[in-house]
Amino acid sequence: MSARLRQIKDWYETNEKSVSTISLIAGFVFDSLTLQRIDNFRDNLWLSLNLLLVGTCIIFLNRQKFHESWKHFWLLNTLQFGLGNILGGFFILYFRSGTLSASWPFLILLLFALVANELFQKRYARLVLQLSFFYLAVFSFSIFLVPIFLHQIGPFVFILSGMASLLVFWLFILLLKKLISERFKESSRPLFFAVMAIFFGINVLYFANLIPPIPLSLKDAGIYQYLSRDSRGSYIIAEEKKRFMDYFSFHETIHLVPGDSLYAYNAIFSPTNLDTRIIHEWQYRDEETGKWLTAARIPLLLSGGRSGGFRTYSTKSNLTEGDWRVNIATPRGELLGRINFRIISASVRPPLIYQVKK
Repeated sequence: MSARLRQIKDWYETNEKSVSTISLIAGFVFDSLTLQRIDNFRDNLWLSLNLLLVGTCIIFLNRQKFHESWKHFWLLNTLQFGLGNILGGFFILYFRSGTLSASWPFLILLLFALVANELFQKRYARLVLQLSFFYLAVFSFSIFLVPIFLHQIGPFVFILSGMASLLVFWLFILLLKKLISERFKESSRPLFFAVMAIFFGINVLYFANLIPPIPLSLKDAGIYQYLSRDSRGSYIIAEEKKRFMDYFSFHETIHLVPGDSLYAYNAIFSPTNLDTRIIHEWQYRDEETGKWLTAARIPLLLSGGRSGGFRTYSTKSNLTEGDWRVNIATPRGELLGRINFRIISASVRPPLIYQVKK
């Protein structure tokens, strides 16, 4: 090893934790600025190349006989960077797709994998851990890539995504067995249980509606006292003027004259040619029991391809005073977003501020 390379290696080992923290933050910033559309060819190519990089590093890292050599050092850190970058990208894409209240288990799973990649680098000497993170990345990728190719979402498409991830991983394992047969034999049993735990765990999260409904993504949503469309297709909406403290509240306060209607508006991104349905579920809180009761479920059509999201709305009249919310969900209950608001009865209509959503 040259003196320069040895200096770099020694410096990194001394400042490993600081470098890992900087890499974590930089990866999130880079992904948030570059990953724009989930159906964008460039973005998916970038994620695919990272998966290829990780797989290549796993192969060469475990074929390397001299594990203290400079080659092992660079392979190990390239593997860490590649896997951390792709899991960071997935975290951002999944976070954009759902609400934290409904999707936190899967988001925490991705965040844990990302943080573990940064903090527990020394454990990457274990083949099982490397391959477990690799399979998690492959499964996460297939969950939104398969619906984009098939132009459909739903349980059947999700099951196909899982089967596709197992097929890709199985092909990779066949290659790995030929190249590192002795070492792989020692890890095959714990690897099987690790992969099955990831596979069934993600399936449980999906069918419990705790995985964001990716590749759909809520771009905009709000509750308004007036809504109409002009001749150019733009939406004209109106709402009460917000006070400063209203921006820090978990719900919006609406002064409503009895008999007036409210409008729930949203813009939802869907990949090109992926047309589906969403549901606006209007609910109110029962003051006696504290439970949320459904007042209306309104199905709406959703067309894919518009970068700013497909815009649609529902309306509801005969609203009583109290706490309300509108759940924006898929037909099977996967939550895209939620609008919380409180209605206060008023004798006169409050002044409204109008704006145009193009």
